[in-house]
Amino acid sequence: MSDEHRITINGNSLSFDPGQTILEVARQHHIDIPTLCWLKGAFPTGACRICVVEVKGARSLLPSCSTPAGDNMDVQTETAAVVKARKLILQLLLSSGNHNCAVRGSDGQDWTQFQLNVQKDDGSQELCPVWGDCRLQDLAYRYQVSGERFAATDTPYPMETVNPFIVRDFSRCIQCGRCVQACNEVQVNNAIHFGFRGARSKIVAAGDRPLKDSDCVFCGECVQVCPVGALVEKDVRYNVRPWQTTKVRTTCSYCGVGCQMHLHVQDNRVVKVTGAEEMAPNYGSLCVKGRFGFDFIHSPERLTAPLIKENGTFREANWDEALDLVADRLGKIKEAHGPDSLGVLTSARITNEENYIANKFARAVLKTNNIDHCARL
Repeated sequence: MSDEHRITINGNSLSFDPGQTILEVARQHHIDIPTLCWLKGAFPTGACRICVVEVKGARSLLPSCSTPAGDNMDVQTETAAVVKARKLILQLLLSSGNHNCAVRGSDGQDWTQFQLNVQKDDGSQELCPVWGDCRLQDLAYRYQVSGERFAATDTPYPMETVNPFIVRDFSRCIQCGRCVQACNEVQVNNAIHFGFRGARSKIVAAGDRPLKDSDCVFCGECVQVCPVGALVEKDVRYNVRPWQTTKVRTTCSYCGVGCQMHLHVQDNRVVKVTGAEEMAPNYGSLCVKGRFGFDFIHSPERLTAPLIKENGTFREANWDEALDLVADRLGKIKEAHGPDSLGVLTSARITNEENYIANKFARAVLKTNNIDHCARL
């Protein structure tokens, strides 16, 4: 007797492992089921209900992200009932707050006033900081819905702009909970949670304080997982659009963990950093330095040429001149005072390979064991 477990999705008989959800089985076999609240690596909540599917014999539509796959289960992912439910959910979300997706109809003065209100709140003439990079907008396009079916719901909370790295726009928050799960289950910082009730619900830090005054460590994981424009990097907001940048994958050099990240490059300048979600060892997670500490790259104070001090002042030199001078000085000191009069300090900000070369230089060339590393401090 075969131990293989099988489920049917959209007429396709598929194998699955015990414990997998319908959504996991579908994605494993390249069947698209849209989601908003689901977050890889976190406990599925089924909060947004966008991922509902129709299961034969079930009394209602089921959230595929939190429903375990079962033997002989017959699932349909895009029936009329499923599409109707998704459209309703999207219409409710779009009617709440400043979700000015391009599919919203134009009805003269009402639309003009809506635009003016958004511009007033955002302090920008552009309508949305994540236009073209928003999961809610993608689904609004996909199912051709807008937020006009229901009366608009105002958000009682002002935008939080006092944080050094992140703008929190509560008018665009859909309360999917991805940021909360990213903070508590992925990064385990426990800095934010759901707060208040009903129409006054919001994502809060302890004591409902601004992030800068809370336990937040500004790792930015919440920003990376936010599917809408509720959490956006302060320097990126309205200044960087994804289609204007090129992504370059690299290794973070702030420590020896080797986190993989994408540099978003615009006009030969790094304008944003995101974690590489499918790459070990970090799988998208970064610390505050890795995600936000890149301004030094283009600092006008960076040295671009070697400097040699003469008569108390520095002058620029070429590399050959500078290296010849260093070699000559080190040689004379070693000859006069012995190799142990020399020492080498290396950095955690350079690669392992460069530190290895420095180690070989100290021991094989200078003949000293006096080499240390700043991370030991």
